Amino acid sequence: MGLNDTPSANRIHIGFFGKRNSGKSSLVNAVTGQDLAVVSDVKGTTTDPVYKAMELLPLGPVVIIDTPGIDDEGALGELRIRKTRQVLNKTDLAVLVIDAVNGKGKEEDELISLFNEKKISYILLYNKSDLLAEIPSETPGSIYVSAKTGFNIHTLKERIAALAITEEPAAKIVGDLVEPMDFVVLVTPIDKAAPKGRLILPQQQTIRDLLDAGAVSIVVKETELSETLKSLGKKPKMVITDSQAFEKVAAETPEDILLTSFSILFARYKGNLETAVKGVKALESFQDGDTVLISEGCTHHRQCDDIGTVKLPRWIRNYTGKMLEFKFTSGTEFPEDLTPYKLVIHCGGCMLNEREMKYRYERARKQQVPITNYGILISYIHGILKRSLAVFPDILAELEK
Repeated sequence: MGLNDTPSANRIHIGFFGKRNSGKSSLVNAVTGQDLAVVSDVKGTTTDPVYKAMELLPLGPVVIIDTPGIDDEGALGELRIRKTRQVLNKTDLAVLVIDAVNGKGKEEDELISLFNEKKISYILLYNKSDLLAEIPSETPGSIYVSAKTGFNIHTLKERIAALAITEEPAAKIVGDLVEPMDFVVLVTPIDKAAPKGRLILPQQQTIRDLLDAGAVSIVVKETELSETLKSLGKKPKMVITDSQAFEKVAAETPEDILLTSFSILFARYKGNLETAVKGVKALESFQDGDTVLISEGCTHHRQCDDIGTVKLPRWIRNYTGKMLEFKFTSGTEFPEDLTPYKLVIHCGGCMLNEREMKYRYERARKQQVPITNYGILISYIHGILKRSLAVFPDILAELEK
C-alpha cells in the first residue's frame, strides 16, 4: 500500500520524545531523510507536535511525530508538555531521545512510567554519541546514535521496524459480512461539509474493503436510492448509509435487505460498538440541566446546520424533552475529566487511530460515563437502531437487555 493509499489513522504512529535540546528534531530529520522539523541551537525550538505522514523503510507507511521538550518552562511550557502527553494517546511506538553526555534524569523516568502505563513499546535512544570518548555497552531496548554523523541511524530504523506492529489488521470494516459478487449500495449524501471532488474517508475505506472482498459497490446519493433499488437486476445484500440520511434511507429500503451505517461499521472496526450501544441508553435517564459532550476527531470547517453542533443537540432535545447543556470538542482536544457529562457522543473516529479511540472509550469506562457515537445515537432516536444492528445479532441482544 503506497503513501497516498494509506490514511493517517491506519498508519503506525511513531513519537519522538525527550528534553529540550536532546536532538529530537535532528534525529527525526536523520531517520526520515527529510527536513521535517526545525533544528536550532536554541532550546525549545519545537513548540507544537509536528506530524508527518510518510514512508519509512523498511517499515512502510507511518506517521512521525516530533514533540516539544518535556522539560519546557513557564505557562506556555506547561501547555506544550500537555500537548506532548496527548500525543502518547495515539503513539504506537515511542522513541525516547536522551542526551548521551548528560544521561537519563527524572523527566525521562516519568515518560518511561507513562509508556509502561499505556503499554507503549519504546526505544531508549542516546543521541550525541559522537561527543563521548567511548560508546558504553548497550542494554536491551537502548541504542547509541549520532544525528550529526549518522552513526547507528540505519540500525535505529531496523529497531523501529522490528518493534512496530506491521501485520495487516484482522478486523474488516464490512468485508467479512459479504460474499464475492454481492451487491452493496452505499448512500453518501453530498453536503457542504464533503470535500470538493472527493468522498469522505469512511466512504473511501468502505469501498476499498468491499473491493478486497470481491463485492460490488453501488454508490448513490440519498435522492437516488429508491430508483436505484427498483432498477437493479439483483437484490442487494446490504445498504450502508451516512447517518444523516438514516431516517429517509430506512423508509426506502425493503425490510428483507440488511441496513446499517458507516458509523456503526466503524464503531465495530475500532472495537467499541458494544460499548457505544450500551451508552446510548443513557438518553432515557436525562434530567433538566444535564450536560452532554459532543466530540469530533477531525477539525473540518463548521458548516451551517452542522451535524455535531446543530443537528445532534436539536434531535436530542426533541427526543428527551429536557433542557440540556452541550459542550463541544474537536481534533486532539478531549477532556481529562469526563465526570461532568451525562453522556459523551463521539464521531466515528475515522481521522483517529485505533489507539486514540480505545484510549477515549477506556477513559469514559474508567470514569463510568456512558459513551456512544453519532450514527448509533441518530438511529436510536429515529427508532431504527434495532434494524441497523440486525447484521450483528450479538450486539443487538445487548441493546435489548
